[in-house]
Amino acid sequence: MLNSILLQVGQNLSESAKVAEATVQNRGMIKELFASILHGGPIMAPIVILSLVAIFIFVERYIVIHKAGRTDSRLMVNLREFILEGKIESAFSLCRMNNTPTSRMIEKGISRIGRSLTDINVTIENVANLEISKLEKRLPFLASVVGGAPMLGILGTIIGIIQAFYEMVKSGNTIDLNLISTSIYQTLGTTVFGLIVGVLAYFAYNILVAHVDGVIFKLKTANSEFMDLLNEMVS
Repeated sequence: MLNSILLQVGQNLSESAKVAEATVQNRGMIKELFASILHGGPIMAPIVILSLVAIFIFVERYIVIHKAGRTDSRLMVNLREFILEGKIESAFSLCRMNNTPTSRMIEKGISRIGRSLTDINVTIENVANLEISKLEKRLPFLASVVGGAPMLGILGTIIGIIQAFYEMVKSGNTIDLNLISTSIYQTLGTTVFGLIVGVLAYFAYNILVAHVDGVIFKLKTANSEFMDLLNEMVS
Protein backbone atom coordinates (compact mmCIF):
# COMPACT_ATOMS: atom_id res chain seq x y z
CA MET A 1 0.00 0.00 0.00
CA LEU A 2 2.82 2.36 0.98
CA ASN A 3 4.70 1.53 -2.21
CA SER A 4 1.68 2.36 -4.37
CA ILE A 5 1.22 5.69 -2.58
CA LEU A 6 4.90 6.56 -3.06
CA LEU A 7 4.65 5.54 -6.72
CA GLN A 8 1.62 7.76 -7.22
CA VAL A 9 3.36 10.68 -5.50
CA GLY A 10 6.39 10.17 -7.71
CA GLN A 11 4.26 10.19 -10.85
CA ASN A 12 2.51 13.38 -9.73
CA LEU A 13 5.86 15.05 -9.04
CA SER A 14 7.13 13.97 -12.45
CA GLU A 15 4.06 15.40 -14.17
CA SER A 16 4.40 18.63 -12.19
CA ALA A 17 8.04 18.89 -13.22
CA LYS A 18 7.08 18.45 -16.88
CA VAL A 19 4.40 21.14 -16.60
CA ALA A 20 6.87 23.50 -14.91
CA GLU A 21 9.46 22.82 -17.60
CA ALA A 22 6.91 23.48 -20.36
CA THR A 23 5.88 26.71 -18.63
CA VAL A 24 9.50 27.86 -18.44
CA GLN A 25 9.99 27.04 -22.12
CA ASN A 26 6.85 28.98 -23.07
CA ARG A 27 8.01 31.95 -21.04
CA GLY A 28 11.38 31.74 -22.73
CA MET A 29 9.73 31.76 -26.15
CA ILE A 30 7.62 34.77 -25.16
CA LYS A 31 10.73 36.61 -23.93
CA GLU A 32 12.53 35.81 -27.17
CA LEU A 33 9.53 37.09 -29.14
CA PHE A 34 9.52 40.38 -27.25
CA ALA A 35 13.29 40.65 -27.62
CA SER A 36 12.99 40.21 -31.38
CA ILE A 37 10.27 42.85 -31.44
CA LEU A 38 12.43 45.30 -29.51
CA HIS A 39 15.27 44.72 -31.95
CA GLY A 40 13.01 45.28 -34.94
CA GLY A 41 14.80 48.43 -36.03
CA PRO A 42 13.76 52.06 -36.52
CA ILE A 43 10.41 51.08 -38.06
CA MET A 44 9.38 49.76 -34.65
CA ALA A 45 9.22 53.32 -33.26
CA PRO A 46 6.28 54.53 -35.42
CA ILE A 47 4.44 51.25 -34.80
CA VAL A 48 4.79 51.75 -31.03
CA ILE A 49 3.61 55.36 -31.39
CA LEU A 50 0.60 54.21 -33.42
CA SER A 51 -0.27 51.63 -30.77
CA LEU A 52 -0.15 54.22 -27.97
CA VAL A 53 -2.23 56.71 -29.94
CA ALA A 54 -4.75 53.97 -30.79
CA ILE A 55 -5.09 53.07 -27.11
CA PHE A 56 -5.65 56.72 -26.21
CA ILE A 57 -8.27 57.18 -28.93
CA PHE A 58 -10.14 54.03 -27.96
CA VAL A 59 -10.30 54.89 -24.25
CA GLU A 60 -11.20 58.55 -24.85
CA ARG A 61 -13.83 57.84 -27.52
CA TYR A 62 -15.32 54.94 -25.56
CA ILE A 63 -15.92 57.19 -22.55
CA VAL A 64 -17.42 59.97 -24.70
CA ILE A 65 -19.67 57.65 -26.73
CA HIS A 66 -20.75 55.73 -23.64
CA LYS A 67 -21.82 58.96 -21.93
CA ALA A 68 -23.63 60.07 -25.10
CA GLY A 69 -25.67 56.89 -25.12
CA ARG A 70 -26.84 57.25 -21.52
CA THR A 71 -30.20 58.90 -22.16
CA ASP A 72 -32.94 59.20 -19.54
CA SER A 73 -35.62 56.67 -20.47
CA ARG A 74 -38.35 59.11 -19.38
CA LEU A 75 -36.93 62.10 -21.26
CA MET A 76 -39.42 61.98 -24.12
CA VAL A 77 -42.31 61.19 -21.77
CA ASN A 78 -41.57 64.24 -19.61
CA LEU A 79 -40.96 66.46 -22.63
CA ARG A 80 -44.26 65.37 -24.10
CA GLU A 81 -46.08 66.39 -20.91
CA PHE A 82 -44.34 69.79 -20.75
CA ILE A 83 -44.91 70.62 -24.42
CA LEU A 84 -48.57 69.60 -24.44
CA GLU A 85 -49.10 71.69 -21.31
CA GLY A 86 -47.35 74.65 -22.92
CA LYS A 87 -44.43 74.58 -20.44
CA ILE A 88 -41.77 75.29 -23.05
CA GLU A 89 -39.23 76.71 -20.57
CA SER A 90 -39.54 73.57 -18.45
CA ALA A 91 -38.90 71.49 -21.58
CA PHE A 92 -35.80 73.59 -22.32
CA SER A 93 -34.55 73.17 -18.75
CA LEU A 94 -35.06 69.41 -18.90
CA CYS A 95 -33.05 69.16 -22.14
CA ARG A 96 -30.21 71.22 -20.70
CA MET A 97 -30.13 69.10 -17.55
CA ASN A 98 -29.72 65.91 -19.57
CA ASN A 99 -27.04 67.43 -21.84
CA THR A 100 -26.83 64.47 -24.26
CA PRO A 101 -26.90 64.40 -28.07
CA THR A 102 -30.55 63.40 -27.93
CA SER A 103 -31.54 66.20 -25.55
CA ARG A 104 -29.56 68.79 -27.52
CA MET A 105 -31.25 67.67 -30.71
CA ILE A 106 -34.72 67.92 -29.17
CA GLU A 107 -33.85 71.26 -27.57
CA LYS A 108 -33.12 72.66 -31.02
CA GLY A 109 -36.41 71.28 -32.28
CA ILE A 110 -38.31 72.89 -29.41
CA SER A 111 -36.72 76.25 -30.25
CA ARG A 112 -38.25 75.94 -33.74
CA ILE A 113 -41.81 75.24 -32.56
CA GLY A 114 -44.17 77.50 -34.49
CA ARG A 115 -42.42 76.97 -37.82
CA SER A 116 -43.31 74.40 -40.44
CA LEU A 117 -42.81 70.73 -39.61
CA THR A 118 -40.43 70.41 -42.56
CA ASP A 119 -38.24 73.22 -41.24
CA ILE A 120 -38.22 71.67 -37.77
CA ASN A 121 -37.34 68.23 -39.14
CA VAL A 122 -34.48 69.62 -41.23
CA THR A 123 -33.13 71.51 -38.20
CA ILE A 124 -33.26 68.40 -36.03
CA GLU A 125 -31.52 66.29 -38.65
CA ASN A 126 -28.75 68.89 -39.00
CA VAL A 127 -28.16 68.88 -35.25
CA ALA A 128 -28.19 65.07 -35.23
CA ASN A 129 -25.58 64.94 -38.00
CA LEU A 130 -23.42 67.40 -36.09
CA GLU A 131 -23.66 65.30 -32.92
CA ILE A 132 -22.77 62.15 -34.85
CA SER A 133 -19.74 63.83 -36.41
CA LYS A 134 -18.57 64.80 -32.91
CA LEU A 135 -18.86 61.18 -31.76
CA GLU A 136 -16.95 59.92 -34.80
CA LYS A 137 -14.08 62.31 -34.16
CA ARG A 138 -10.66 60.55 -34.39
CA LEU A 139 -12.23 57.29 -35.60
CA PRO A 140 -10.73 57.72 -39.10
CA PHE A 141 -7.26 57.78 -37.55
CA LEU A 142 -8.02 54.57 -35.65
CA ALA A 143 -9.16 53.02 -38.93
CA SER A 144 -5.86 54.10 -40.48
CA VAL A 145 -3.96 52.26 -37.75
CA VAL A 146 -5.79 49.06 -38.76
CA GLY A 147 -4.09 49.06 -42.14
CA GLY A 148 -1.06 51.23 -41.42
CA ALA A 149 0.50 49.27 -38.56
CA PRO A 150 0.73 45.92 -40.42
CA MET A 151 2.10 47.69 -43.52
CA LEU A 152 4.80 49.37 -41.44
CA GLY A 153 5.61 46.01 -39.88
CA ILE A 154 6.04 44.39 -43.28
CA LEU A 155 8.15 47.35 -44.41
CA GLY A 156 10.42 46.92 -41.40
CA THR A 157 10.87 43.23 -42.18
CA ILE A 158 11.69 43.91 -45.83
CA ILE A 159 14.25 46.56 -44.82
CA GLY A 160 15.82 44.10 -42.40
CA ILE A 161 16.08 41.42 -45.08
CA ILE A 162 17.63 43.90 -47.52
CA GLN A 163 20.17 44.94 -44.89
CA ALA A 164 21.04 41.29 -44.20
CA PHE A 165 21.76 40.60 -47.86
CA TYR A 166 23.60 43.89 -48.19
CA GLU A 167 25.94 42.88 -45.37
CA MET A 168 26.45 39.55 -47.12
CA VAL A 169 27.39 41.31 -50.36
CA LYS A 170 29.80 43.61 -48.48
CA SER A 171 31.52 40.59 -46.96
CA GLY A 172 32.32 39.26 -50.43
CA ASN A 173 29.18 37.13 -50.88
CA THR A 174 30.23 35.03 -47.91
CA ILE A 175 27.09 33.32 -46.73
CA ASP A 176 26.76 33.52 -42.97
CA LEU A 177 23.53 31.67 -42.31
CA ASN A 178 23.64 32.50 -38.62
CA LEU A 179 23.88 36.24 -39.34
CA ILE A 180 21.16 36.16 -41.96
CA SER A 181 18.78 34.02 -39.91
CA THR A 182 19.30 36.16 -36.79
CA SER A 183 18.70 39.39 -38.72
CA ILE A 184 15.58 38.05 -40.41
CA TYR A 185 14.30 36.60 -37.13
CA GLN A 186 14.62 39.95 -35.41
CA THR A 187 13.08 41.99 -38.21
CA LEU A 188 10.14 39.59 -38.46
CA GLY A 189 9.20 40.97 -35.05
CA THR A 190 8.09 44.19 -36.71
CA THR A 191 5.59 42.27 -38.83
CA VAL A 192 4.31 40.40 -35.79
CA PHE A 193 3.95 43.55 -33.70
CA GLY A 194 2.41 45.47 -36.59
CA LEU A 195 -0.17 42.74 -37.10
CA ILE A 196 -0.97 42.64 -33.39
CA VAL A 197 -1.50 46.42 -33.32
CA GLY A 198 -3.59 46.27 -36.50
CA VAL A 199 -5.84 43.46 -35.22
CA LEU A 200 -6.41 45.13 -31.86
CA ALA A 201 -7.13 48.46 -33.57
CA TYR A 202 -9.58 46.67 -35.87
CA PHE A 203 -11.56 45.28 -32.94
CA ALA A 204 -11.38 48.62 -31.09
CA TYR A 205 -12.67 50.48 -34.16
CA ASN A 206 -15.60 48.11 -34.62
CA ILE A 207 -16.52 48.35 -30.93
CA LEU A 208 -16.65 52.15 -31.17
CA VAL A 209 -18.61 52.06 -34.43
CA ALA A 210 -21.15 49.72 -32.85
CA HIS A 211 -21.60 52.13 -29.93
CA VAL A 212 -21.99 55.07 -32.31
CA ASP A 213 -24.65 53.12 -34.22
CA GLY A 214 -26.48 52.65 -30.92
CA VAL A 215 -26.47 56.41 -30.33
CA ILE A 216 -27.66 57.02 -33.90
CA PHE A 217 -30.57 54.64 -33.32
CA LYS A 218 -31.55 56.57 -30.19
CA LEU A 219 -31.36 59.87 -32.09
CA LYS A 220 -33.60 58.54 -34.85
CA THR A 221 -36.09 57.17 -32.32
CA ALA A 222 -36.22 60.47 -30.42
CA ASN A 223 -36.58 62.41 -33.68
CA SER A 224 -39.51 60.23 -34.72
CA GLU A 225 -41.22 60.59 -31.35
CA PHE A 226 -40.75 64.36 -31.33
CA MET A 227 -42.13 64.78 -34.85
CA ASP A 228 -45.12 62.57 -33.94
CA LEU A 229 -45.72 64.85 -30.95
CA LEU A 230 -45.67 67.95 -33.18
CA ASN A 231 -48.03 66.31 -35.66
CA GLU A 232 -50.35 65.54 -32.77
CA MET A 233 -50.25 69.20 -31.67
CA VAL A 234 -51.04 70.41 -35.18
CA SER A 235 -53.94 68.04 -35.59
